[in-house]
Amino acid sequence: MRYSYIKPRRKTIFTKDVQLLFTFFSVTLIMLFGTYAFLLFRDYKFTQDMVDISEQKSELRANILKMSNEIATIEKQSLLSEKVFTKNSVLKDSIGNLFDLVPSRITLSEAQIMHNGLILYGITPNKDVYNFMLQAPLRSIFHRTYSSFYPDKNGWLRFVSTNYIDEDNEELGSEN
Repeated sequence: MRYSYIKPRRKTIFTKDVQLLFTFFSVTLIMLFGTYAFLLFRDYKFTQDMVDISEQKSELRANILKMSNEIATIEKQSLLSEKVFTKNSVLKDSIGNLFDLVPSRITLSEAQIMHNGLILYGITPNKDVYNFMLQAPLRSIFHRTYSSFYPDKNGWLRFVSTNYIDEDNEELGSEN
């Protein structure tokens, strides 16, 4: 006996519903694996960026330290140059004052400036001109002044004036 008017079909396990369900599960799994792969890539990229940033940070710190040392060196050189400039200015003014101090009747042939003294070589018409016009101002500046005279062939006198500032007296004077 036959109950059906159509020819029986073979039944398969992959029905439209199962295929649809399989498609949704496949798409879901692909999306999950894609998201996982994306997260792995981002994590790797983030780790690489962190390593690069830490390397740049250490390089910048080294550069900052190097620049700080260079700045300190430049500041030291600047202070040294200011000190030299100041000493040169003081020396220039002192030499100008020294030559202003020498009267027109006395001729200097050499002047030696030392740390705590001054030696002058020159020619004067006589001892009185030297004593009143040059030695008096020198005595007011220096603590010890020594002069020696030698006759020159033209009748004038050659002199050597050695003048010293006592550093012990300077220190005692500045403490009071």
